[in-house]
Amino acid sequence: MVTAGDFKNGTTFELDGEVMQVIEFQHVKPGKGAAFVRTKLRNVITGSVIEKTFSPTDKFENAYIERKEMQYLYNDGDLYYFMDTETYEQLPIGADKLSDNFKFVKENMMCRVNSYKGNVFLVEPPMFVELEVVDAEPGVRGDTATGATKNVTLETGATIRVPLFVNVGDVIRIDTRTGDYIERV
Repeated sequence: MVTAGDFKNGTTFELDGEVMQVIEFQHVKPGKGAAFVRTKLRNVITGSVIEKTFSPTDKFENAYIERKEMQYLYNDGDLYYFMDTETYEQLPIGADKLSDNFKFVKENMMCRVNSYKGNVFLVEPPMFVELEVVDAEPGVRGDTATGATKNVTLETGATIRVPLFVNVGDVIRIDTRTGDYIERV
Protein backbone atom coordinates (compact mmCIF):
# COMPACT_ATOMS: atom_id res chain seq x y z
CA MET A 1 0.00 0.00 0.00
CA VAL A 2 1.12 3.54 -0.75
CA THR A 3 -0.37 6.73 0.67
CA ALA A 4 -0.78 9.97 -1.28
CA GLY A 5 1.60 11.64 1.17
CA ASP A 6 4.35 9.22 0.02
CA PHE A 7 3.96 9.95 -3.72
CA LYS A 8 7.15 10.50 -5.70
CA ASN A 9 7.70 10.95 -9.45
CA GLY A 10 7.41 7.54 -11.14
CA THR A 11 5.31 5.89 -8.40
CA THR A 12 2.76 3.48 -9.92
CA PHE A 13 -0.50 2.58 -8.18
CA GLU A 14 -4.06 1.42 -8.86
CA LEU A 15 -6.83 4.02 -8.98
CA ASP A 16 -10.39 2.87 -9.77
CA GLY A 17 -9.07 -0.26 -11.49
CA GLU A 18 -6.63 1.71 -13.68
CA VAL A 19 -2.82 1.70 -13.39
CA MET A 20 -1.59 5.26 -12.83
CA GLN A 21 1.93 6.71 -12.69
CA VAL A 22 2.79 9.96 -10.89
CA ILE A 23 4.30 12.50 -13.32
CA GLU A 24 4.27 15.51 -10.97
CA PHE A 25 3.20 15.98 -7.37
CA GLN A 26 3.00 18.89 -4.95
CA HIS A 27 2.24 18.84 -1.23
CA VAL A 28 0.09 21.90 -0.42
CA LYS A 29 -0.53 23.23 3.10
CA PRO A 30 -2.91 26.18 2.82
CA GLY A 31 -3.17 28.71 5.65
CA LYS A 32 -6.72 27.56 6.34
CA GLY A 33 -8.03 24.04 5.96
CA ALA A 34 -6.43 20.63 5.59
CA ALA A 35 -3.30 19.82 3.60
CA PHE A 36 -3.66 18.07 0.25
CA VAL A 37 -1.54 16.57 -2.53
CA ARG A 38 -1.97 17.98 -6.05
CA THR A 39 -0.84 15.47 -8.73
CA LYS A 40 -0.54 14.97 -12.45
CA LEU A 41 -1.08 11.30 -13.32
CA ARG A 42 -0.57 9.25 -16.49
CA ASN A 43 -2.65 6.17 -17.22
CA VAL A 44 0.05 3.58 -17.97
CA ILE A 45 -2.15 1.54 -20.32
CA THR A 46 -3.80 4.29 -22.41
CA GLY A 47 -1.25 7.11 -21.97
CA SER A 48 -3.89 9.71 -21.02
CA VAL A 49 -2.91 12.35 -18.45
CA ILE A 50 -5.18 13.69 -15.70
CA GLU A 51 -4.80 16.10 -12.78
CA LYS A 52 -6.19 15.05 -9.42
CA THR A 53 -5.96 16.09 -5.77
CA PHE A 54 -5.80 13.70 -2.83
CA SER A 55 -5.76 13.85 0.93
CA PRO A 56 -2.28 12.87 2.21
CA THR A 57 -3.84 9.94 4.08
CA ASP A 58 -5.55 8.36 1.01
CA LYS A 59 -4.25 4.81 0.50
CA PHE A 60 -3.78 2.98 -2.82
CA GLU A 61 -2.63 -0.46 -3.88
CA ASN A 62 0.89 -0.58 -5.39
CA ALA A 63 1.05 -1.53 -9.09
CA TYR A 64 4.17 -3.40 -10.17
CA ILE A 65 4.94 -3.13 -13.87
CA GLU A 66 7.16 -5.88 -15.25
CA ARG A 67 9.66 -4.76 -17.89
CA LYS A 68 11.43 -7.59 -19.68
CA GLU A 69 13.96 -7.60 -22.52
CA MET A 70 12.74 -9.92 -25.27
CA GLN A 71 13.95 -10.70 -28.79
CA TYR A 72 11.64 -9.89 -31.71
CA LEU A 73 11.44 -12.97 -33.97
CA TYR A 74 8.85 -12.46 -36.73
CA ASN A 75 5.28 -11.40 -37.44
CA ASP A 76 2.42 -13.48 -38.76
CA GLY A 77 -0.45 -11.21 -39.80
CA ASP A 78 -1.47 -9.15 -36.76
CA LEU A 79 0.60 -11.21 -34.31
CA TYR A 80 4.21 -10.36 -33.55
CA TYR A 81 6.30 -13.06 -31.86
CA PHE A 82 8.85 -12.29 -29.14
CA MET A 83 11.19 -14.72 -27.35
CA ASP A 84 12.38 -14.63 -23.76
CA THR A 85 16.13 -15.24 -24.19
CA GLU A 86 16.41 -16.88 -20.75
CA THR A 87 13.60 -19.45 -21.00
CA TYR A 88 13.24 -19.54 -24.83
CA GLU A 89 9.46 -19.18 -24.47
CA GLN A 90 7.74 -17.43 -27.38
CA LEU A 91 5.08 -14.80 -26.71
CA PRO A 92 2.64 -13.65 -29.42
CA ILE A 93 1.66 -9.98 -29.07
CA GLY A 94 -1.08 -8.19 -31.03
CA ALA A 95 -0.23 -5.27 -33.32
CA ASP A 96 -2.34 -2.92 -31.15
CA LYS A 97 0.20 -3.28 -28.29
CA LEU A 98 3.12 -2.06 -30.43
CA SER A 99 4.16 1.59 -30.30
CA ASP A 100 4.25 3.74 -33.45
CA ASN A 101 8.05 3.64 -33.53
CA PHE A 102 8.04 -0.17 -33.90
CA LYS A 103 8.43 0.43 -37.67
CA PHE A 104 12.21 0.77 -37.01
CA VAL A 105 12.53 -2.76 -35.55
CA LYS A 106 13.85 -5.63 -37.64
CA GLU A 107 13.98 -9.33 -36.80
CA ASN A 108 16.27 -10.47 -33.95
CA MET A 109 16.36 -7.02 -32.27
CA MET A 110 15.92 -6.82 -28.50
CA CYS A 111 12.84 -4.89 -27.30
CA ARG A 112 11.42 -4.08 -23.85
CA VAL A 113 8.03 -5.71 -23.23
CA ASN A 114 5.97 -4.01 -20.49
CA SER A 115 3.24 -5.98 -18.73
CA TYR A 116 0.96 -5.62 -15.73
CA LYS A 117 -0.41 -8.75 -14.03
CA GLY A 118 0.70 -10.82 -17.02
CA ASN A 119 -1.07 -8.63 -19.61
CA VAL A 120 1.24 -6.96 -22.13
CA PHE A 121 0.31 -3.33 -22.75
CA LEU A 122 3.37 -1.88 -24.53
CA VAL A 123 6.43 -2.96 -26.53
CA GLU A 124 9.29 -0.44 -26.63
CA PRO A 125 11.98 -0.70 -29.33
CA PRO A 126 15.62 0.09 -28.53
CA MET A 127 16.38 3.83 -28.29
CA PHE A 128 18.79 3.78 -31.24
CA VAL A 129 18.83 1.39 -34.20
CA GLU A 130 21.15 0.97 -37.18
CA LEU A 131 19.37 0.24 -40.47
CA GLU A 132 20.41 0.04 -44.11
CA VAL A 133 19.02 2.45 -46.71
CA VAL A 134 17.35 0.44 -49.52
CA ASP A 135 15.85 3.27 -51.58
CA ALA A 136 16.76 6.94 -51.80
CA GLU A 137 15.75 9.91 -53.91
CA PRO A 138 18.67 11.37 -55.84
CA GLY A 139 20.34 14.25 -54.02
CA VAL A 140 19.96 17.49 -56.00
CA ARG A 141 22.88 19.89 -55.78
CA GLY A 142 21.98 23.48 -55.23
CA ASP A 143 20.78 25.44 -52.22
CA THR A 144 22.35 23.48 -49.37
CA ALA A 145 22.65 26.46 -47.04
CA THR A 146 19.29 25.47 -45.55
CA GLY A 147 20.39 21.94 -44.61
CA ALA A 148 18.57 20.23 -47.45
CA THR A 149 17.12 16.75 -46.83
CA LYS A 150 15.57 13.96 -48.88
CA ASN A 151 13.34 10.93 -48.24
CA VAL A 152 14.85 7.45 -47.93
CA THR A 153 13.29 4.04 -47.35
CA LEU A 154 14.92 1.76 -44.78
CA GLU A 155 15.19 -2.04 -44.76
CA THR A 156 12.17 -2.25 -42.42
CA GLY A 157 10.01 -0.26 -44.86
CA ALA A 158 9.99 2.94 -42.79
CA THR A 159 10.54 6.28 -44.56
CA ILE A 160 12.50 9.14 -42.95
CA ARG A 161 14.21 12.42 -43.94
CA VAL A 162 18.02 12.42 -44.13
CA PRO A 163 20.78 14.75 -45.43
CA LEU A 164 21.53 14.72 -49.18
CA PHE A 165 24.83 12.78 -48.83
CA VAL A 166 23.10 9.56 -47.64
CA ASN A 167 22.88 6.98 -50.46
CA VAL A 168 21.46 3.51 -51.08
CA GLY A 169 23.48 0.89 -49.19
CA ASP A 170 24.52 3.25 -46.36
CA VAL A 171 23.83 2.12 -42.80
CA ILE A 172 22.44 4.93 -40.65
CA ARG A 173 21.64 5.35 -36.93
CA ILE A 174 18.11 6.46 -36.03
CA ASP A 175 16.60 7.71 -32.75
CA THR A 176 13.41 5.61 -32.47
CA ARG A 177 11.78 8.02 -29.99
CA THR A 178 11.61 10.81 -32.59
CA GLY A 179 12.28 8.97 -35.87
CA ASP A 180 15.18 11.33 -36.63
CA TYR A 181 18.40 10.57 -38.50
CA ILE A 182 21.43 10.72 -36.16
CA GLU A 183 24.49 9.73 -38.23
CA ARG A 184 25.94 7.48 -40.89
CA VAL A 185 27.59 4.37 -39.45
